[in-house]
Amino acid sequence: MTRPPLLAEAEERTRRLQAAMRARAIPQALFTDESSIAYLGGFWGYLGVEFGRPTLLLVPAEGEPAVVTPLMESRMVEAMTWIADVRPWEDSGPRGWAAVLADLLGPETGEVLWVERGALPALVRGWFDEARPATPLKDVGPILGGQRMIKSPLEIDVMRQAGRIAGAMMAAAHASLQPGAPEYRSALAVIEAGTEAAAGFLTAEGWERFVSPLIHNLAILQSGADTAMVHRRASVKPYEVGDPVYFCFCTMAQFKQYKLGFDRLFHIARVSREAERAQQTAIDAQRAALDAIRPGVAAEDVAAAADAVYRARGFEAGYRTGRSIGVAYLEAPELKAGDRTALAPGMTFAVDGGVSLGDDLGGRIGDSIVVTEDGFEFLTDYPREIMVTPA
Repeated sequence: MTRPPLLAEAEERTRRLQAAMRARAIPQALFTDESSIAYLGGFWGYLGVEFGRPTLLLVPAEGEPAVVTPLMESRMVEAMTWIADVRPWEDSGPRGWAAVLADLLGPETGEVLWVERGALPALVRGWFDEARPATPLKDVGPILGGQRMIKSPLEIDVMRQAGRIAGAMMAAAHASLQPGAPEYRSALAVIEAGTEAAAGFLTAEGWERFVSPLIHNLAILQSGADTAMVHRRASVKPYEVGDPVYFCFCTMAQFKQYKLGFDRLFHIARVSREAERAQQTAIDAQRAALDAIRPGVAAEDVAAAADAVYRARGFEAGYRTGRSIGVAYLEAPELKAGDRTALAPGMTFAVDGGVSLGDDLGGRIGDSIVVTEDGFEFLTDYPREIMVTPA
């Protein structure tokens, strides 16, 4: 049976990683981060280490990888992944995850084990400290992270689909704005529109039957004097005439595990002079950053272009201009001072503009892009201008 393209590519990524491991004399690596497992194994679950139930992926430099996963998840994992060796573990009894992992690793020899040091759950790290104190742990994260920087054409196509889903979400957010309506109804409209858009890209057959179209996570939404808070969630607060309303989809705009950044700010019926100034500054700073994006440019120079706009308008730059995106919310590199990584075609970023004016006013905008041979392409699209709803 022909494997779906994303699953075939997951195997190819794993083979490339194994070649990189052999070149560096890395005998085996243990992956615990959900995004890394999705990237290499082509599967994901919904019952993670926060419930005390880790899923682990062991990749040897030679031979076949193996998955250690909760028994209750194992049937779905087997149906989703290309990896043949799936080893279930049980909540109680002698076949807990630690016992299954110990069997997979074999007797402790003092040989180095490579792990994702920044993403190793405390539960797993504690087991290594107690059960395998003679096993040195080194960080494989930067090696896989370097591989993940450049997205394949297939990955970019999935991210384009995610962008179209995000566009439907933002249009629904815009249409929901009227005086007296509570914020949470906008969040419900966003979820419904995004879910319907995602469903249009899916079938109920094969691997795709495990991909949920449902848009989820608490919507980042704030209005009125709370727009300087950046990440407040939707509440029962009613909109008022003159309110700025900020939507951030950074935890919601995703499809087939690929995450985007996407932000817009609207004004209900009218906009104050100060609010317009803040929002125009954010728009212009983002535009300056985007104009700087092309292959060979250092990541920090993109941030510097945005920072120059802030300074010229009397603002200070308080946070990064952008972050690399993919199967994780945050990947490398970042568009911020100190990151000298040269941009290359196939890199994908969320690129933001944002300022706060005192404690109760802000300007925000954000889009996702892919670096191309001569610049960039938008993955998300909605007007990049001062937007005021009809009175």
